[in-house]
Amino acid sequence: MHTDDEGLQRLYHELAELDRYSIEIGIFGDDDSFYAMIANVHEFGMAIHAKNGKYLTIPTKEAGGRKASEIPGLFRPKGKDVLAVADKSAENGIKVMFILKESVDIPERSFVRSTFDEKNDEWMDFLERQIEKLCDLEIDAQTVFNRLGAKIAGDIQEKIRDIRTPKNSPITVQNKGSDNPLIDTGGLRNHVTWKLVRDDELV
Repeated sequence: MHTDDEGLQRLYHELAELDRYSIEIGIFGDDDSFYAMIANVHEFGMAIHAKNGKYLTIPTKEAGGRKASEIPGLFRPKGKDVLAVADKSAENGIKVMFILKESVDIPERSFVRSTFDEKNDEWMDFLERQIEKLCDLEIDAQTVFNRLGAKIAGDIQEKIRDIRTPKNSPITVQNKGSDNPLIDTGGLRNHVTWKLVRDDELV
């Protein structure tokens, strides 16, 4: 059982610790650079241009995840911006494997900045309630920030799940099997997390 003096000293300590801690929220490149890149593309939008040659080759569902070089008999029908293979059973006698595009514009679908704009006041209220618990010595400073980080990360994950505009292109919907712009495997959403940072230089 703590004496009043011990409780007061602990309170002073934990209040001082509040100044030492901060949290970082997002998808961290050192954890998974692929998802950090995907997050950046969706957050700000991007125009993608062909690096080698004139066209990007955008696979259809028929390509089955294969590259153009892996599909024998691939050709470009005259006057068509597609790559296809001959297939007598298919309409027009061809099966389209790739759509050819000089560039693709991925629209901005902000899920980090937009969530901060929408939820900032709610997060501040949540933080105040956690600090009240700290003042009652129910939790420590580290717990305050871990709870805040978990809430913010959860709200951003929810935003990823709920975004519906701008919509995916029809070819993307066909390939993914769904019309949720930011969810395919769920990897992007699952990689949103937080880091607790402590400044040991403060005295």
